[in-house]
Amino acid sequence: MNKLIVSLLLTLGLTGVAHAAGDAKAGQAKAAVCGACHGADGNSMAPNFPKLAGQGERYLLKQMHDIKEGRRTVLEMTGILTNVSDQDMADIAAYFSSQNTSIGMADPKLVAQGEALFRGGKLSEGMPACTGCHNPSGLGNAAAGFPHLGGQHSAYTAKQLTAFREGERTNDGDAMIMRSIAAKLSNKDIAAISSYIEGLH
Repeated sequence: MNKLIVSLLLTLGLTGVAHAAGDAKAGQAKAAVCGACHGADGNSMAPNFPKLAGQGERYLLKQMHDIKEGRRTVLEMTGILTNVSDQDMADIAAYFSSQNTSIGMADPKLVAQGEALFRGGKLSEGMPACTGCHNPSGLGNAAAGFPHLGGQHSAYTAKQLTAFREGERTNDGDAMIMRSIAAKLSNKDIAAISSYIEGLH
């Protein structure tokens, strides 16, 4: 029994070393190159580049690892993470996570449809509400690694939902949560929910 406890403690200790916590202050300097596309504080001005400010560290770190290791293809990120260490990525994630997200505006014509989908899903088709994972305010669930959506550019969100629906983005895990949800969304649904998310706070 004692050997089992010691073994578990060693395993937990080694895991803790392998996944060192990020340092937001160190990450600010390391994120300088990211600022060209994502904004110095993670609030990108161009709608095709996602806002990273306020995003959960766990989610940001997973996306960087997925891009670096080829599980997620983002042409604009080609080669950028090649020589970035795990600690550097943790620091960058901590920095962007510590920033405040800017909020956009939803198209008033799409708010009702977008809100209905975000808060109620499409239960007749087996699609749950987005609030279950992403929080009613769009804050996400940082501990679970579910992304913060509120304030994200609608063009970026629409692109990601379409990529999940078409099977072009597959880094949502074996459970295929986002792929199965996006498969139930029409182009009009995606436009409405993406617009609603941009103004959500």
